[in-house]
Amino acid sequence: MDVKTGFFYLFSVVLLFAAFRVITARNPVHAVLHLMLAFSQASAIWLLLKAEFLAITLVLVYLGAVMVLFLFVVMMLDIKIDTMRQSFWKHFPLAATLGAVVVLEMAAVLMSGFRVSEEPRVAQLIGQPVLAISNTKELGKLLYSVYIYPVQVAAVILLVAMIAAIALTLRERKDTKTIDPSEQVRVRASDRLQVLKLEPTRQAPAPVAAEEKK
Repeated sequence: MDVKTGFFYLFSVVLLFAAFRVITARNPVHAVLHLMLAFSQASAIWLLLKAEFLAITLVLVYLGAVMVLFLFVVMMLDIKIDTMRQSFWKHFPLAATLGAVVVLEMAAVLMSGFRVSEEPRVAQLIGQPVLAISNTKELGKLLYSVYIYPVQVAAVILLVAMIAAIALTLRERKDTKTIDPSEQVRVRASDRLQVLKLEPTRQAPAPVAAEEKK
């Protein structure tokens, strides 16, 4: 087993463990962190497959933007964990059905096999150096020429998700103490200081001697 195969198995094991923890973690924040770990391992596997553009896109878009947005929403929203657990068995049949469909699809793909293709090669002319083909450059040409409209649609969807996450955090919460700066500017001294009229202080009576008490 060479070094490349060893790294592939290492990244795959960590990816499977992180994906398993995403669905089994009780804390939503821990689930999001494990999902970020899973994306990082998938990016490393894509690097091994020489898909640099997909790897760097996964890191920048998902780890750098989408997952941070998810973590922001999960930490800002007041999620009731106990309430979510009460409806677990209610939605379990639908979740189990969808999981079974995904497993059957993956089994069909694995049983049918993969179509292995060789790397593109450039014919070398006599006395001419071999030209290196950049798959990132070629993919970029396709994205911004043939698939320009799907790219714009995906950008709009991400923008809507970001605006929706910000709007969810702007709701009024009773457990926070907010201060309006405009009220602080318009405050007057009479609103902050209140003078009370008290009686003049009196001297305490002298203590009675013990003999006088008798």
